[in-house]
Amino acid sequence: MDDMAFADALETVLRDLRAQCAVQPDIRTDDTYGVMLWAPDGSARGLTSPQGGTAAELLAHLADQVQDWAVEALWSEGVSAVWPQCPTHPDTHPLTATVHADTAVWVCPKGRATVARIGELEAR
Repeated sequence: MDDMAFADALETVLRDLRAQCAVQPDIRTDDTYGVMLWAPDGSARGLTSPQGGTAAELLAHLADQVQDWAVEALWSEGVSAVWPQCPTHPDTHPLTATVHADTAVWVCPKGRATVARIGELEAR
């Protein structure tokens, strides 16, 4: 994934984070570690870009990494560590990033129902 495609994919995932996550990252880039998401507690997670795959697969991969950061950041803040929330099963499990019909989507892992395209979660 080139730098522009990575930046576009990250912005897509961050729309969902801004829409539904109580904790927001401080995003920093450096030459050694690349793009890092920093949490309020000072912890950070680097984001990787896998080689190969479709645009949808790369977007789902990035969403999965941001989700890992969000769950840890929420837990550290002492709030429900579930992001993004499953509208059918709130506070029980997060949605799962996956690819369905060549589109990166969030699905309920229990019922497998598609909730939204990645980047299109409704604000809560």
